[in-house]
Parts: sequence; structure tokens; C-alpha cells
Amino acid sequence: MSTPARTRAARPPRTRSRLGSWLDHHVFSLVASLGRMARKPWATGLTVGVMAIALALPLGLWAVLENLSQFTGDVQASRQVSVYLVPGQPLERAQALAGQLRARADVAGVDVRSADEGLAELRRHGGLAEAADALGENPLPHLLRVTPRGDDAALAASLEGLPGVDAVQHDAAWRQRLARWLTLGQRIAWVLAAMLGLGALLVVGNTVRLDIQSRREEIDVLQLLGATDGFIRRPFLYLGACYGLLAGALALGLLTAADLALREPVAELARSYGSAFRLQGFDAMRAAVAVLGAGVIGWLGAGLVAGHYLRQTRSTGR
Repeated sequence: MSTPARTRAARPPRTRSRLGSWLDHHVFSLVASLGRMARKPWATGLTVGVMAIALALPLGLWAVLENLSQFTGDVQASRQVSVYLVPGQPLERAQALAGQLRARADVAGVDVRSADEGLAELRRHGGLAEAADALGENPLPHLLRVTPRGDDAALAASLEGLPGVDAVQHDAAWRQRLARWLTLGQRIAWVLAAMLGLGALLVVGNTVRLDIQSRREEIDVLQLLGATDGFIRRPFLYLGACYGLLAGALALGLLTAADLALREPVAELARSYGSAFRLQGFDAMRAAVAVLGAGVIGWLGAGLVAGHYLRQTRSTGR
């Protein structure tokens, strides 16, 4: 075999050896970082706890907003326009009017609730069965629930002048105010996430800075031996990522404990108002994103501090 062919045949093992060394150092850096954390349990616990609380606050606010959005999840129903017919009209008149409204382009649907159905619902949920029996005849009017296709305010105004219509109820103001409150809450959640995420990044950075100071002589020796900045920085990056991942997991654990403590009382309160509302926690996808995001924050904090230290030592010639 010629020399060039022999050289080409020798390259793959060398490439694999170089890749294996790179992977080995990554594994070693990860294991060494976990070992350093295990050797300082109190310091590790304090750092992870502070980060977890900083992360749990915006995550908890997001969870609250997600649960509040269940109240506005039935937005289509909240957009409905209630049309009360003049009491005493026959049900056929209500059904005929409903058919006329369904043919309109600005109407998505119409539900008819008869006076008898309204009285039955009042008996079930209102606790007024005896009062309803004392009235003798049904005083309630037929009701049309109209779902708008476009502008609900314009539709409500046009329905007020229809013959046989006694009153039109359109509750758009509270829905718009609630939507504004939810938008404000989301904005506050983003601001809190940015501020507290920066705080978590600084906590990791300070912890890694102390670890760098304790290993300064080791870093100086590695630099004298020609180690690259990436080689020196790698263990600290894994250290910061481990802090972040543990803090993210602890933050989710705290929020899960809060959810379990509040779920049943909230459900009982909702049942007292005739609602099936229940608190919802983080699903698997969002939980994974939260933990990985915390790991990224830890990685960035460690990278910023380690990079700054290495640039300083290079510039001063140490």
C-alpha cells in the first residue's frame, strides 16, 4: 500500500480519537461539577433554593393567569347577546324570530330558551322553588341567546328595535375589562420573569465566581500548559447548568405543592357557585421547557463570569 493511502487510512482513527477525547472531557466536566456540588451541600442548597424562588415567582404568576383564562375560555358564550322577548308571547314567535336571525350574515348562531326552561333552571340553581310555585303562572319571558359573527356591539344595537323584543342584554364592557387585566397580568409576568431571571443569573454567576477564585492556581497552571479558554471554561459551564436545572426542578416542585394545597379548596369554592372550575398545573411540555430554561440561565451566568475571568487573566498575562 502506498504512503498516501496509508495516511488516509490512518485519519479516521485519529479523528475518532480526537472526538472521543472531546466527549470524554465533557463527561468528566459534568461529573466533576456534580461532585463539587455534592461536596458543598449547604452552599449548593442555598444557591439552588434562591434560584428556585426567583424562578417560581414568574412561573407561578403564569400558572395563575392560565387558570384565570379558564374563566374567559368560554369567550364565545361571553360574547353572546341575550334577547328577552315580551312576556306572554308564544314559543312559536320566539322560534320564528330565531330562524330570521340565523339567516343574518352577522349572526353565527341562535339558541332558544323557553320560559319553562328558564323557570326550571331557576328552581334548580336559584333556590327559589317555593317562590316560583307561589307565583302560579310563569312570569319569565322567552330568551334568545344570539352569538355574533362580527361586531357584537353593533349586533346588539340592531336587535333592540325588532318587534316583540322587550330588552337586549350585552355584557361586553366586563369582558373587555377582563381582557385588559389579563393582558396587563401577562405583561407583568414577562417583566417579573426578566427581572428575576436576571437575579437567578447573577446568583449563579456569583457562585461560579467563588468557585473560580478557589481554583485560580489550577486555572493558571492549565493556561501555562496551553489549555484553551473553552477547555478551562467547560467545567464551570456544566456547574452553572446543573445549578439551573436543579433550581428549575425545585421551582416546579414548590408550585406543584402549592397546587395540591389549593386545588381542593378552590374546587369547593367553585362548586358553591355552580362552576366546575379546577386548578390546572404545568403539563409535561411546559414543565420540561421551564427546567431547560432554568438550565440555560445557569449556563449563561457561568459562561459570562468564566469568560470575563479568562479575558482578564489573558490581558494581564497571568
